[in-house]
Amino acid sequence: MPSILETLNAASSAALADMGFPEKIGQTRESDRPDLAPFQCNGAMAAAGILKKQGEKSNPREIAQKIVDKLDGHPAIAEMEIAGPGFINIRPTDETLTARAIELQNDKKVGASQVKAQTIVIDYGGANVAKPMHVGHLRSAVIGECLKRLLRFQGHNVIGDVHLGDWGLQMGHLITELKDEQPDLTFFDESKLEDFPDISPVNMDDLARLYPAASHKAKSDPERMERSRLATAELQAGRPGYRALLDHFIAVSIAALKEGYGALGVEFDLWKGEAAVDPLIPGMIEELKAQGITEEDDGALIIRVATEDEKKDTPPVMLLASSGAVLYHTTDLATLIDRKAEINPDLILYVVDQRQALHFEQVFRAAVKAGWYKREQLNHLGFGTMNGKDGKPFKTREGGVLRLEDLMSMMRAAADKRLSEAGIGADFPEEERADIANKVGVAALKFADLQNQRITNYIFDPERFTAFEGKTGPYLLYAAVRIKSILRKAKDQGVAAGKITVTEPSEAGLVLALDSFDRALKSATEKFAPHLLCDHVFRLAQAFSRFYTDCPILAGETPDAIKASRLALAQTTLRQLELGLDILGIEAPERM
Repeated sequence: MPSILETLNAASSAALADMGFPEKIGQTRESDRPDLAPFQCNGAMAAAGILKKQGEKSNPREIAQKIVDKLDGHPAIAEMEIAGPGFINIRPTDETLTARAIELQNDKKVGASQVKAQTIVIDYGGANVAKPMHVGHLRSAVIGECLKRLLRFQGHNVIGDVHLGDWGLQMGHLITELKDEQPDLTFFDESKLEDFPDISPVNMDDLARLYPAASHKAKSDPERMERSRLATAELQAGRPGYRALLDHFIAVSIAALKEGYGALGVEFDLWKGEAAVDPLIPGMIEELKAQGITEEDDGALIIRVATEDEKKDTPPVMLLASSGAVLYHTTDLATLIDRKAEINPDLILYVVDQRQALHFEQVFRAAVKAGWYKREQLNHLGFGTMNGKDGKPFKTREGGVLRLEDLMSMMRAAADKRLSEAGIGADFPEEERADIANKVGVAALKFADLQNQRITNYIFDPERFTAFEGKTGPYLLYAAVRIKSILRKAKDQGVAAGKITVTEPSEAGLVLALDSFDRALKSATEKFAPHLLCDHVFRLAQAFSRFYTDCPILAGETPDAIKASRLALAQTTLRQLELGLDILGIEAPERM
C-alpha cells in the first residue's frame, strides 16, 4: 500500500533512469512551496550536473521538460509545472487522493507500515531508590516512553528497563540512619542469617527523610561518613540483614515510583537496578582478565578504550577502584552481560542526559572490546535540559531540585486556570473537570518536551505550554475533542460515514497530511527523534482545522453523499491523530 509520494517517486525515478541517469536523483519529495504544489522533483538539476561533468550540454529546464514529457499521462499525476531553473512541481489527481483516502480509512494503522522486527531494550528513567522523583527525571521518562511506544507501534519487540540506582553510598546512609533510629531491628543482628521480617520497617516518607538526614550529617562528620561507607561495603559483601533491608528499600521505592511514573503515563517492563547484576561482577572481572584486556593502574583495574587515531585520549574504563570497590562502569558492563544472557537484544538504547555521553562511550567501547556486542548495537540517546527562565536547569525558588509531583501540580493548576479562562467544562461534574485538567496538564508538559529536538535545551513555561493556540499539547487535544464532538452530532442526526470522495482543495490537503504519517514514523524511528512525530500530528491538526472551516460536514445544505464522505475523513483523521498522540503518551478527553 504505497503512499502517494512513493507512487510519484517511483514514476519520476523511472523517468530519469529511462533517460540514462541514476534512479536516485529522480526522487520526488514534499514541496518547499506547498502553495504551488504538494510535491516537487529536482532531478533535472542533478542530471544537468552529471552532464556538465561529462562535458556535455546541460540545460536543466530542457531536461525537466523531457521528464515532464515522460510523465505525461501518468494516472496519478494531474498537473506538472516547471519552475525556476528546473524544479518540477507535481499535483496528484483527485482520483489518486480519493483512492489513497479509502485505503487509509480501511487500514487499522491508518497508513503505518510494518517493519522487520528487532528485539530492543530501552534503558530510561534512572530513578534512585529511596529518593523522591524530581524534575531531572522528566525528560528521560517522557522521551524514553515515547520511543518505546514508537518502536512497538512499528512492530519491534521492545523492553523498557528503569535501571534503578540502588547500589551505592546512599544505601549505606539509609542503613546506618535507620540503625540509629531503631537499633533493635533484627536486620542489624550480625548473628541472624535468614528469616527476616516480610514487612518493611520503613515507608517512602521514612526513606525520603532518612537519606538526606544521613547525608547532611556525613558531610560534616568524617566518622559518620565512615560508618556509611562500612555499611555499604558490608551490604555489597552480602551481609544478610543488610541485603534484606535493601530488598525492602527497593520494594517500597518501586511502589512509589510506579505511582509517580504512572502519573506521567510511563510504564516499565523491568525494574532492575545495579544490585540485580552485582552477582555477575566477579565472573565478569575474571573473564575480562582472561581475555587480557585489563591492566592495573595505581592499584585500580582498568580497560583502556582510547583508539590510536584519537587526538585526545578517551579515559579508561574503571572496573575496580584501588580500594576494590566497583564503580558505575562496572555495573553498567555487568548490566550488558545480564541483558545479553536474558534478552539477547539486537539493539540497546540508553535515554540518558547528554552530560553522560563520555561515560557511555567508555562502556560501549569496553563491551565491544570484550566481544559481547557490536558497536552499532549500543546507542546513547542523549538529551538537553529543561531550564528555568534564567537559562539554567529548572529549580525551585529556594534553589532546590523541584519534585516531579510538584511540577505535575503546577501543570494541573496552569491547565485548570486556562480551562477556566476559556470557559471550558464549567458545567461539567467536578470529577470529569479535574480529569480534563489533568489530561491537559500532562499533554502540555509532554508535548512541550517532545516537540523539541532531543538534544536541545528548552525553557519551562507553563503559561505557554497550556495555550490552546499554536503548537501545543492542548491544541492537539482540542482538535481531537472537536472531531469527537462532530462524530457525536452526526450520530444524533443519523448521519453515517460513507465512501470518501476528494474534490475540494482542503479535502486534498487533509488526505496528503494523513498520507505523510508513515514517513513521519519512519523518520522519527530512524533518527530516534520524537519531535518529527510531533511535527506530523500538529500538521495533521492544522490540516483538519482548514478542512473543517472550508468544508461543512453536517450543514443542512451539504448533500448526503458529501456529508458521509467528509464524516469518513473526520473519522479517519481522529483515528490517526489518536494513534499519534498515544505514541507520544498523550490521552485526549472525550469532551472539553
